[in-house]
Amino acid sequence: MNVLGFPCNQFGAQEPGTDAEILEFATSKFGANFPLFSKVDVSGDGACELYQWLTSEKPNAEGKADIGWNFTKFLIAMDGSVAARFEPQTTPEEIADQLDNYL
Repeated sequence: MNVLGFPCNQFGAQEPGTDAEILEFATSKFGANFPLFSKVDVSGDGACELYQWLTSEKPNAEGKADIGWNFTKFLIAMDGSVAARFEPQTTPEEIADQLDNYL
């Protein structure tokens, strides 16, 4: 299993820094030890292709594609399909508890 991070500044301007500043903050403040990619847009007309695909494959519980807030998480299956979408309030520990359902 791999975790990939995609910083985004669309939610309350919480990621205003450069890629290097965001990486430094994530590693020093939260101990992030997974790859962080360049900042992207995840919602709206400017959403990057990855998030267009993720959200079209797994809309939220209300059937909407847009990302409502930072830390929305997606689980990609071994075959490359989008297996699940987890909203921001879902913790990594809660996801770990459910992984057997997707393996």
